[in-house]
Amino acid sequence: MVVKEKQRPELRRRFIKNRALYMMILPGFLFFVIFKYIPMGGLVIAFQDYQPYNGIWNSPWVGWKHFERLFADQMFVTILRNTLLLFFLNLLFYFPVPIILALMLNEVRINIFKRVVQTVVYIPHFMSWVIIVSISFVMLSMDRGIINELFVMMGFEKVNFLMSTEWFRPMYVLQIIWREAGWGTIIYLAAMAAIDPGLYEAARIDGASRLRQIWHITLPSIRSVIVVLLILKIGDVLELGFEHIYLLLNSMNREVAEIFDTYVFTAGLRQGQFSYSTAVGFFKSIVGLILVISANWLSKKAGEEGIY
Repeated sequence: MVVKEKQRPELRRRFIKNRALYMMILPGFLFFVIFKYIPMGGLVIAFQDYQPYNGIWNSPWVGWKHFERLFADQMFVTILRNTLLLFFLNLLFYFPVPIILALMLNEVRINIFKRVVQTVVYIPHFMSWVIIVSISFVMLSMDRGIINELFVMMGFEKVNFLMSTEWFRPMYVLQIIWREAGWGTIIYLAAMAAIDPGLYEAARIDGASRLRQIWHITLPSIRSVIVVLLILKIGDVLELGFEHIYLLLNSMNREVAEIFDTYVFTAGLRQGQFSYSTAVGFFKSIVGLILVISANWLSKKAGEEGIY
């Protein structure tokens, strides 16, 4: 008890001394509390037949009814397949791009050129998906789209990219690379900046080429960062982003484009099935949590630090 009483003035002094830092943390803390943790109480309606006029407390309990309906629905197989396939394509083609781009930028020795390139590749991140998809529509449109016009000039037939089920997935992945690849390099470049320059000097003295330096010094030095970001990426296996997919979704490509996020929107807001859509979202969250824990456990087994 005496120890605790002595600790209180010390904690108070530390708080007053670092109050500016705590004030900087406060907006982010409040954001997560208000928009992430408090809404978790609403997950209870996944086990109810929720009616807005009855409220959460008076809506009847139905147990696992909505989860059973989800797993029995033929649409579940389709949206699960589409979501997993888009995630693995994203992981396979997008995830390495920021690493490669960061390695290339790290090797540039002309600072002005490096800053110009960084600015150019960062800009798409600050554009909304509405703008990105709109630009793609203009370029890929059958009616005077620049890509189809080039096809005609070269003697090929026009391709209906926007309505095609075959072109939906490549278009989706390329748009993600275009928008996010530059922004994704920031963390890797920061990790590379912390590498001891003496390692490169020693490697050059030993006759190592630039490629050898990247392979034996740069990549091993940022390996822990790559593993952490990969674990976080795996946690988003069912979280591909609603806005992007919804803007690309239409009646012709729905078979390959419908995912959990758009399905929740359709079932929850358009059809008013609040309990069912909450059950779908709950399922997504549980899968993501399990995958993050599993990936973190595997990374620690492999000798990496993990995220906790």
